[in-house]
Amino acid sequence: MGALVGLCLGLGLFLIWRAITVPPRPRSTARPRRDRWADLLAEAGIESVTPGGLLASSIGVGTVVLVLMAVLSESLPIAAAFGVIAAGGPVTLVRHRARQRRSELRELWPEVVDNLASGVRAGLSLPEALGQLGERGPDELRRPFQRFGEDYRATGRFFDCLDRLKIALSDPVGDRVVESLRMARQVGGSDLGRLLRTLSAFLREDARARAELETRQGWTVNAARLAVAAPWIVLGLLSLRPEAVAAYNTTAGLAVLAVGGAMCVVAYRLMVRIGRLPEEERVLR
Repeated sequence: MGALVGLCLGLGLFLIWRAITVPPRPRSTARPRRDRWADLLAEAGIESVTPGGLLASSIGVGTVVLVLMAVLSESLPIAAAFGVIAAGGPVTLVRHRARQRRSELRELWPEVVDNLASGVRAGLSLPEALGQLGERGPDELRRPFQRFGEDYRATGRFFDCLDRLKIALSDPVGDRVVESLRMARQVGGSDLGRLLRTLSAFLREDARARAELETRQGWTVNAARLAVAAPWIVLGLLSLRPEAVAAYNTTAGLAVLAVGGAMCVVAYRLMVRIGRLPEEERVLR
């Protein structure tokens, strides 16, 4: 009994000592997965779909393709392989739309900044110039700036309205523009026109250089996609032949599909990682 009491006392003292001397583990700054999906949908400009809806569509598409291939090929391993590929289709489509939207907006931001500079030079205040973009700005960006104008007229809180504008834009270049305007508003002075002209020139140069690089590296990404798709196209054609289906219905055939799928994923990710330009991150949100 005394040994048990001594053991409990020693354990308690050890836990107290550890709590005092060992520094607490810092909390992870990674965002929850649901937030990442919500950000991806916002960057793609898709407002009517939630992360849960995206997940449900992926499961639905994968299930439909699995059942269809199971009926056509009469092979569960082949059907499962195509079902997994199809399940990633909605997410791939959203990511493609997000990249396309970033490229489109990158070409429009210099025009937006030029309109801002013209409004400020004409005597408008910065909030008024931003609100005018809802009428005179590019069509793709009018709605967020219209909401900004309505929000500012309702509240009069410029910085809070800027935060909501940044969320509505969901664009890395937009984050830089908004933060530049925030800094100009805080500092004040007569250098706003010079700041906007410098920002416009920088955005044009950045868009031109990135467009050239994307054109040059596009063949690498397309080659990676073709190399990954080719074996599965062949597998789809072979699934129409009974002798090939019988081979894949064995344990060895299942192993071939699993290893081939893993190799395709690794090879594709590696080729895209090597060939693709670094994606702009929203570090200023």
